[in-house]
Amino acid sequence: MGYLLLAGAIAAEVAGTTAMKYSEGFSKLVPSLLTTLGYVLSFALLAQTLKILSVGTAYAIWAGVGTAAIATIGVAFMGEGMTATKAAGIALIIIGVVVLNLDGAH
Repeated sequence: MGYLLLAGAIAAEVAGTTAMKYSEGFSKLVPSLLTTLGYVLSFALLAQTLKILSVGTAYAIWAGVGTAAIATIGVAFMGEGMTATKAAGIALIIIGVVVLNLDGAH
């Protein structure tokens, strides 16, 4: 159940960050409201996750997967370039999350 809540928190954070891009500095109402909703939902789900999972593990997964997802969305849908450096950074984030989970700190 903890990982399901965490997945929801990540999805909400990614949606909120994506909406933030389209808010144009919070000058557009609908994307600005979606950003707020995404982050409020993300933090609420993350808070519930922390009742089940350790804070270090949960936060590392939330931040790492969210960052990798947003970087991938930027490349796939927002015209951002993919360089070897960016690909290596995304890979290192994913590797870091996996290594933290190998410790079994749940």
